[in-house]
Amino acid sequence: MARRRLAEQPKSRLAIWARRLALFSLAATLIAVVIVRSGALDIVPALSTLAGALVLAVVAILLAFAAGVAIWREGMSGIGEAVAGLIVGVALIAYPLYLGVKAYRLPAIYDVTTDPIDPPRFEAIARLRPRDANPVNYAGLYAAEQQREAYADIEPDVTEASPQDAYDAALKVVTKRKWRVVDARPPQAVPAREGLIEAIARTPILGFRDDVVVRVRAAPEGARIDIRSASRYGRHDLGANAARVRSLIDDIDDALAAPTPEKKLPEAKPAQAAGRGNSVKR
Repeated sequence: MARRRLAEQPKSRLAIWARRLALFSLAATLIAVVIVRSGALDIVPALSTLAGALVLAVVAILLAFAAGVAIWREGMSGIGEAVAGLIVGVALIAYPLYLGVKAYRLPAIYDVTTDPIDPPRFEAIARLRPRDANPVNYAGLYAAEQQREAYADIEPDVTEASPQDAYDAALKVVTKRKWRVVDARPPQAVPAREGLIEAIARTPILGFRDDVVVRVRAAPEGARIDIRSASRYGRHDLGANAARVRSLIDDIDDALAAPTPEKKLPEAKPAQAAGRGNSVKR
């Protein structure tokens, strides 16, 4: 007897393309992240690749929803492919959506400093910045007013420690964070010179290079520490520079408050017998 062949349900092509686009978007996103972090290409084309990958992720989500409707109405197969495309697409755009909401709530500034009137200057880093990067000069009073409204707690760090101790603590914190130190000049009393540390920090995921300068000046009862953090690209830092300045001040204060380990004097060795000390090996 001839076996009956069960008619297989047709698979939704929308579901197939939803999964394909989602996986392609995932691969393109990973490649773009690697390119940005390594600096193999210019930042603009790398970010364009990342933006295109996220657009494809949105298309994959729409196709997955359309496939779900078709599967429900026409009894087609392919629910697994549609769910896979939906999950991958949502996972890719979830973090950018969070950043978009964050950008809507925060001011569109990319340069934050504890001293808007006399901000610390980038000197060594200014010579390293690419031509298409943001201006090295501070944006001025308009940016300062936006910063004051959004980050009122960003203020100079006035400490009772000496300028040299404050400089040492700042350099220790910067080194511990594994930032690239471009220039480091300790403070001097004669001739009078302020302490300065210029370093390059990197963001956790994409590895964007942000520039940081720490300035240490003598104060009537100790030292004053001013910090400036600026993004090289983009008109919106999403609050990253303010968070960096805030955490850097906290870490410097912790380093200054930590007790200094006392140096132990070398223990005296017991005197050897005179006859033993003059013995000659044979």
